[in-house]
Amino acid sequence: MNKSFVVKDANQIKPITCSCGLSIRAITTQDTSIANLHITHIENSQKHFHKNCTEFYYIIEGKGRMELGEKEIELYPGITIMINKGVSHRGYGNFKAVIFGVPAIEQDDEYF
Repeated sequence: MNKSFVVKDANQIKPITCSCGLSIRAITTQDTSIANLHITHIENSQKHFHKNCTEFYYIIEGKGRMELGEKEIELYPGITIMINKGVSHRGYGNFKAVIFGVPAIEQDDEYF
């Protein structure tokens, strides 16, 4: 990509349904291959992993839990999680997270 910067208004982006819930895809591979940024409302996501993408979750509202491999952690605003590629994970409860993926996640990099 040969863009100096990208500016988007999340309020103007139509949410899409994904395996995690309802997601606003603010920065995607169409913008850059470096990273993606999604704002996702999660209630009961499907357990999955990524072969090529490390994800960072920052919980901005609500509460829930996240399964990370065989472990489980409590989620509430302010919690930050780094999930290395290859680690199966799923969130459940009722929370919103900013999800940052490196490199930018490709559609076919989700395994159940």
